[in-house]
Amino acid sequence: MRQAFPNAEVRMLESSGGVFEVSVDDTLVFSKKALRRHAAPGEALRLITEAAGPG
Repeated sequence: MRQAFPNAEVRMLESSGGVFEVSVDDTLVFSKKALRRHAAPGEALRLITEAAGPG
């Protein structure tokens, strides 16, 4: 992640219940809670890259 987006602000917000959500510019791009599954390998990074658009 850091290699792909070295200037990104990354925050981890404490939660409970196994919630894992990824947002880009306040837009939710992945939600384990909504999808009821873990992200596949590389899925979160792919969704971040797609949401970030051309760089």
